[in-house]
Amino acid sequence: MLSQHGVNRRDFMKLCAALAATMGLSSKAAAEIANTVGSPQRPPVIWIGAQECTGCTESLLRSTHPTLENLLLSVISMEYHEVLSAAFGEQAEENKHRAIEQYKGKYVLVVDGSIPLKDGGIYCMVAGKPIVEHIREAAEHAAAIIAIGSCSAWGGVPATGGNPTGAVSLQAALPGKTVINIPGCPPNPHNFLATVAHIITFGRPPALDAKNRPTFAYGRLIHENCERRPHFDAGRFARQFGDEGHRQGWCLYHLGCKGPETYGNCPTLEFCDVGGGIWPVGIGHPCYGCNEEGIGFTKSIAQLANVENPTPRAEKPLIHNAEGGKVSTTATALLGGVVGLVAGVSLMTVRELGRQQKQRRKDDDHSSREE
Repeated sequence: MLSQHGVNRRDFMKLCAALAATMGLSSKAAAEIANTVGSPQRPPVIWIGAQECTGCTESLLRSTHPTLENLLLSVISMEYHEVLSAAFGEQAEENKHRAIEQYKGKYVLVVDGSIPLKDGGIYCMVAGKPIVEHIREAAEHAAAIIAIGSCSAWGGVPATGGNPTGAVSLQAALPGKTVINIPGCPPNPHNFLATVAHIITFGRPPALDAKNRPTFAYGRLIHENCERRPHFDAGRFARQFGDEGHRQGWCLYHLGCKGPETYGNCPTLEFCDVGGGIWPVGIGHPCYGCNEEGIGFTKSIAQLANVENPTPRAEKPLIHNAEGGKVSTTATALLGGVVGLVAGVSLMTVRELGRQQKQRRKDDDHSSREE
């Protein structure tokens, strides 16, 4: 089936290995993913867009492992997607209802965009009904529910400021349901694909954090794996866009980078499948914390991130001894070097004395035999 769509075995196994690696799983898990994803029974997906900009879909369109056509024709069965569906209007809605009935309890529901609840949800209508009604209808019999993008995960842009439409997250619109959140503006498509692969392979979501985000993608601070972290530790910061520090690739903390308080795998996974450090900080723009509620679209870009040591010292710290005095690390290193030198010389001296003693014994034995 895969070969009919131009997917050879090698490329397919690369995809499965990449998805397993994204989740931090072993090569054995990659084989299990291959067996499941390669099954003729592709998992049905119903994708509903609410108050969104289509950025999450655009991100998915630009994935190359797999490409969009391979994803839709070989990996999943996209039963409904307003942007990608060939059908539209009543025909598209009929297809969605058919999929809900046909795959009851088996399909994955994906929602991007925040859900407006103010004034009965009239600020986002589809087929004459508020979008929240469509979402609740589809969520009733879904095997898994995924909120993709920051707007769906925690409200995003529509929920900030005055929030005139009463926009809420998918979880807030579906109380009592378990929603897997994949925030980002947009999120990396591989985080979404890996989550879906885990669900269809193992029959359960991957490990989630306290905010229902997959820990394989949101388990570490961006600051921890950032390639500019050594500059932060050394106290080298860009102070203005285009200054010498900015051109030299120094830390962007003082330009408003929110990496120290934002969780995500952006530095390691990057974007667009082209390598070369293609992610916001990698190309010189500070992270603005889109993965985190209360940070992205909320904090000013000029507002400094919360971090334990915002201005680390470039000089070496002091070491306090037991008597209360202070010994610098440089002195400690010199002392260690002297001790090492003395120990080395002492060892050489002991060896030389031993050799000389053995030689004297041999000479004495030789003299005794001659007598």
